[in-house]
Amino acid sequence: MIKQLYKQFVSERTRNNVRIRLRKAVSPFYSGDKYFCNCCDRSFRKFLSKGNVKRSNAQCPNCGSLERTRILNFYLENETSLFKNDLKVLHVAPEDCLFKILKKLDIEYVDGDINEANATHLIDLTEIPYSDNYFDLIICSHVLGHIPDEARAIREMKRVLKEDGTALVMTLIDLNSEITFEDKSVNSDQQRLLKYGESDLCRLHGLDFDQRLKSEGFKVEKINYTEKLPKEYAERYQLGDGSRELIFRCTKI
Repeated sequence: MIKQLYKQFVSERTRNNVRIRLRKAVSPFYSGDKYFCNCCDRSFRKFLSKGNVKRSNAQCPNCGSLERTRILNFYLENETSLFKNDLKVLHVAPEDCLFKILKKLDIEYVDGDINEANATHLIDLTEIPYSDNYFDLIICSHVLGHIPDEARAIREMKRVLKEDGTALVMTLIDLNSEITFEDKSVNSDQQRLLKYGESDLCRLHGLDFDQRLKSEGFKVEKINYTEKLPKEYAERYQLGDGSRELIFRCTKI
C-alpha cells in the first residue's frame, strides 16, 4: 500500500532522482580497488547485482553504469570524434551516467525518450521530430527490443542520420539462437518475462540482429569491443559476456 501511494503522489521523475541519490549515498560502503567504473572514475570492492536473473558485479554503486554502458563509453572515447568535434547527437533512452558525461560536451546534444520522466525531450523513435540528415551520431542502446514496430524505428534513425553519420545500436541478444524470437501472442508482462527474459521486451534478438538492421538499409559492422581492449579490462571494469555489450555500428549505404 505504501508503495502504491508513493507512486500515486510522487512523480516518476522525482522517484528516479530519489533512487539515484540513495544509490550515491550508500556507494561509500562499497569502496575498494578491485573494480573500476570508467563512467564516474571511481573504484569499488564490488559492483551491485542486476537483472531478473542476477548478474553479479554488474552495476556501479555510484553512477549506476552497467556492463554495456562501460563498454559503450570506452568505444565513444576511443573510436569516435565525439569528445573532439562539435557534433549533432541523438541519445535515445539516455543512461543517466552517460547523459551526465555527454551533456557537458560542446555539442548539440538531444536526449530523448517516449517517457518524459526519463529524458529532456519527448521523442518517439518511430516518429523522430527532426529533419532528414540531421544528426552526426545516434546512440540507441537497448531500445529496439522494446518497440513494437522495430522496422519503422530503424528507418527513422536512418532518415535523420547524416549521409556520413553513424548510429551505434546495442540490444539484448540470445547468443545461442540464430534467429530473433518474437511471439505475437505474448501480451502480458509475466509472459514477456518468461519468453524474453524481461517484462517489457517485444522480442528477444538472436544472432540475426545485424541482418534486421541491414534489411532497413543500413551497412552494419558488428563490434565486440571488449576484444580490442587489454585483457585485464574485462575483469577490472566488468564488461559482460557479450549478450548485452555488442556494438552494431550502422552507416548509410
